[in-house]
Amino acid sequence: MRKLALSDEILLKIQQPARYIGGEVNMAVKDTKKVDIRFAMCFPDVYEIGMSHLGMQILYDMFNRREDIYCERIFSPWTDLDQIMREEHIPLFALESQDPIKEFDFIGITLQYEMCYTNILQVLDLGQIPLHQKDRTEEDPIIIGGGPCAYNPEPLAEFFDMFYIGEGETVYFQLMDIWKENKKNGGTRKSFLEKAAEIDGIYVPSFYDVTYREDGTVKAMKPNNPHAKETVVKQMVAEMDDVYYIENPIVPFIKVTQDRVVLEVMRGCIRGCRFCQAGNVYRPLREHSLEYLKAYASKLLKSTGHEEISLSSLSSSDYSHLEGIVNFLIDEFKGKGVNISLPSLRIDAFSLDVMSKVQDIRKSSLTFAPEAGSQRLRDVINKGLSEEIILKGASEAFRGGWNRVKLYFMLGLPTETVEDMEGIAELSEKVAEAYYEIPKDQRNGKVQVVASSSFFVPKPFTPFQWAKMCTNEEFLQRAHLVKDKFRKMLNQKSLKYNYHEADLTILEGVLARGDRKTSALVEEAYKNGAIYDSWSEHFKNYIWMKAFETCGLDADFYTIRERDLDEVFPWDFIDSGVSKEFLKREWQNAINESVTPNCRQHCTGCGAMKFKGGVCYEAKN
Repeated sequence: MRKLALSDEILLKIQQPARYIGGEVNMAVKDTKKVDIRFAMCFPDVYEIGMSHLGMQILYDMFNRREDIYCERIFSPWTDLDQIMREEHIPLFALESQDPIKEFDFIGITLQYEMCYTNILQVLDLGQIPLHQKDRTEEDPIIIGGGPCAYNPEPLAEFFDMFYIGEGETVYFQLMDIWKENKKNGGTRKSFLEKAAEIDGIYVPSFYDVTYREDGTVKAMKPNNPHAKETVVKQMVAEMDDVYYIENPIVPFIKVTQDRVVLEVMRGCIRGCRFCQAGNVYRPLREHSLEYLKAYASKLLKSTGHEEISLSSLSSSDYSHLEGIVNFLIDEFKGKGVNISLPSLRIDAFSLDVMSKVQDIRKSSLTFAPEAGSQRLRDVINKGLSEEIILKGASEAFRGGWNRVKLYFMLGLPTETVEDMEGIAELSEKVAEAYYEIPKDQRNGKVQVVASSSFFVPKPFTPFQWAKMCTNEEFLQRAHLVKDKFRKMLNQKSLKYNYHEADLTILEGVLARGDRKTSALVEEAYKNGAIYDSWSEHFKNYIWMKAFETCGLDADFYTIRERDLDEVFPWDFIDSGVSKEFLKREWQNAINESVTPNCRQHCTGCGAMKFKGGVCYEAKN
């Protein structure tokens, strides 16, 4: 019998006890006495969210293939267990061994979304690990952060020993080997961090000093340790078929957000949308070969028993073998009850043709992301999608049997006007009209068009990193303007409009572009009860507003202030591959409403070619 960290009495008191007991299908089991390194992989959100994260599954599988490493998992305890653990002083534990996480050598935390930052402190606090890296001793684990938010690690700099900038398959094993060597030689925590800082892609925040100008902006960031580099270069997989992929994904006992096999078809994107951080930091686009995907698709479905397989990427329509992999999946699993999910497709004839081959797709709605209501604003953001293409795609989808469409937009984009906002309702109306142009006897019931708008947040390493945000009031005014316009549409009964929380967006903006001073803000909010901020029912804006006051910080400084082109950003020490000069050109192109061609049409010299792989070299091979 496996030992459990929680008693039966506690497990019977809480929601979803299966979140905490481990023992799932394909879970790694090792003798802790026979490994050299204990690594806990943490996703700072509830189990159902974390278990849906592909990156965590990939690294978990990769680490556990090494006999000397035992990689286990940690998730944020839900609020009911959180309270019990504090009251009864139960230390946070890993799912596999059920051992306290303070006994591990490393804790690797996925930084997926800014509004999970207080949950990171929850994990450390419940794990009985000092929150500040400066307070940790030789007995404490090394805390590593990685993932998309690591491209601006400064708001978390006080809490992490190091950050891993880039894709996890590249230098993690080198880091582990250095740790083993350092331990063998009797080295200290500091000597390990110094050796780690010499590895490309590793950032040790305690080895850098930040100075500020009188206006509060960053003056400079300089290494204070000879082992630290002036510039930290992101790490990237150049040849996708040469890296690990999951062969035996863990199958949870309970339903999780993405309850299916996930097949990653490529990384990166050719499109160059100017608001999109992922499209910039994951450049260049790199594809898996068709044969690689065929082999893994069969292994994954066999090892999990899942009845659905999803093709994962930023823009699946741009995968050059999309039709080939879809045809293979249909032929291979025909009559075996396997559903094929195709997210991230563009609204064009080719994508619809591919989707029409997938039988069960018609049970769900189609999702398109015009992002902006007018062509002018789509050109500003470089969406590369015309109204003609949108309406033609919608019309073909309706003729193909679909009758539900989701449209995603953003409000508060740079240069946005009233006409652009009202265009969200007008475009949604035109999509509905396209349905009613089909002869009545060929329609599939009533049409439903659901439009949703999030609020724009400028992210690091995008051309919009210089842009200002709207205030909370401005965001809500814009959302109400759009909602009013929807009420005036002739087909309003077929239309529905939703929008995101404005106050949450403001905080996301602060933490996305925050400097090291905002570490105090995160800690103050956490100590006053902020947790699970990404969950509407638990988000308490007043706690954060009080924290701004206590810390002497001004949210407007980080949000509504437009940046000068020569301003030093807190993340400027990171080389993401995309040059600041390119981003400046794209910012100017946005102001001029000028469209930049995608990477397969024309190389615009973004800087990513230096990684020597992917789309940058397609024509040369």
